[in-house]
Amino acid sequence: MNVKEFKSSSGKSYIRKYLDALSADEKSFGYAIISHLEEYGLEALEIKHWQGKIYEIYFYKHNRIFYITQNNNDIYLLHACRKQKNKTEKIDKEIVIKRAKILEKELNKKFI
Repeated sequence: MNVKEFKSSSGKSYIRKYLDALSADEKSFGYAIISHLEEYGLEALEIKHWQGKIYEIYFYKHNRIFYITQNNNDIYLLHACRKQKNKTEKIDKEIVIKRAKILEKELNKKFI
């Protein structure tokens, strides 16, 4: 599977920036998720539907990676965060929706 990460205008990955700030165990688990996606796709991962065509991957306690699949071969990682409560924090929700809308324009598809 082709894993594409949402990046800043300078080309830095928001997902990797988040993972690098985690504890060693959480970081290694997060990077293992990305490797698993590249090699095996979504099988055997803990996934939950979030909104529209956006899903979230749970990893190491309360960490989440939000993603969109365009087709069977491409997955776009939008945002990563720690889920503190039973629902996504407002700021994280806004970021995910904003990035999904950017991808909608780029790919000419509807995700939300």
